[in-house]
Amino acid sequence: MHKPDKKFLVSIGILIVLGLVFLSSASAVVAYTKYGSSDYFIKRQLFILIFGVALFYVFYKIDYHVWRKYAFLFLGLSCIILSLVFIPGLALGGDSSARSWLNVLGFSFQPSELVKIFFVIYLAAWLESRRKDLHDVKQGIGPFLAVLFIIALLMMLQPDFGTLAIIGATSLAVYFVGGGKISHLAIVFLAAALLVVVAVHFKPYQMERFKCAFDSSVNSKAECYQLNQSLIAIGSGGIFGRGLGQSRQKFMYLPEVYGDSIFAVMAEEIGFVFGAAFLFLYFFIFYRMMIVAKLAPDLFGKLIVAGVAFWLFIQTFFNIGGIIGLIPMTGVPLPFVSQGGSSLLAVLIGLGIVANISRQTISHQ
Repeated sequence: MHKPDKKFLVSIGILIVLGLVFLSSASAVVAYTKYGSSDYFIKRQLFILIFGVALFYVFYKIDYHVWRKYAFLFLGLSCIILSLVFIPGLALGGDSSARSWLNVLGFSFQPSELVKIFFVIYLAAWLESRRKDLHDVKQGIGPFLAVLFIIALLMMLQPDFGTLAIIGATSLAVYFVGGGKISHLAIVFLAAALLVVVAVHFKPYQMERFKCAFDSSVNSKAECYQLNQSLIAIGSGGIFGRGLGQSRQKFMYLPEVYGDSIFAVMAEEIGFVFGAAFLFLYFFIFYRMMIVAKLAPDLFGKLIVAGVAFWLFIQTFFNIGGIIGLIPMTGVPLPFVSQGGSSLLAVLIGLGIVANISRQTISHQ
């Protein structure tokens, strides 16, 4: 083994620090209004971050080859924890819109966040074992879709379409990197698009989100309200922004300023130039992970790194793409920045495994 990719680790550290700064600024008003303390959310995030960094270090120290032996167990755990939200007393809230969260010792926890890394590990091990048979429908795309369907069904019943889209897109990317046929993936993509159309038809609020992405004025006071307020925030930020802490939209105009709308507040305060520089950090981390994947000592390690990289890239795109109206809003958090313990812990676990793989690459980066 050698030292891990320093540029990768430093970039993560910078992103974590900046995330805390932006969360502190964006959440101060709503935190004081709701809880009487402007640092309520930042304190929670710091507590979670300490635990997350500890998990990062643990997974960084464990040889990633160990996880190959427990790949099927990870699949089983994914199904179990996704099923827990249907047990009365464990799920937060009583209606179907609240079934994606669990109450764990007084803390809210979203099990689907752990499924992101669990399923990547399972897929990496499975694809490595089937790499010579992936062109066979019965040995390759067939079993892959069967397992993915089980995960998708459990998530649709919650429902949690945003996280499902991330897991589905990440899985297809990993399958492709693992040697899957493009023709098979094209058929899967078309089938997934058809399922989205059907799902949207039976979920009117989802249909409204699609309409808003194409025309934010179609329902400006209801489903399109969040998008319109986000666009106002981003537009008023201009080239260099109003200044850190000077956002106006965070004063109870823009909903979820500490969650999925946080990038809009950031753009208002730091502007286009610094916002673009901030996004460059995500691209740079993705780039460094692609280098680690290329130099990984085996296919298992390569697929894990690729899976984590695509997961973070896709989630970041879904969050920011929804905020700027490029795609329908999905409600997923912005990695490292949005307040949310489940997401942050899962990301740090995944990056810890990537850091371990970077120590075992066939040459220095």
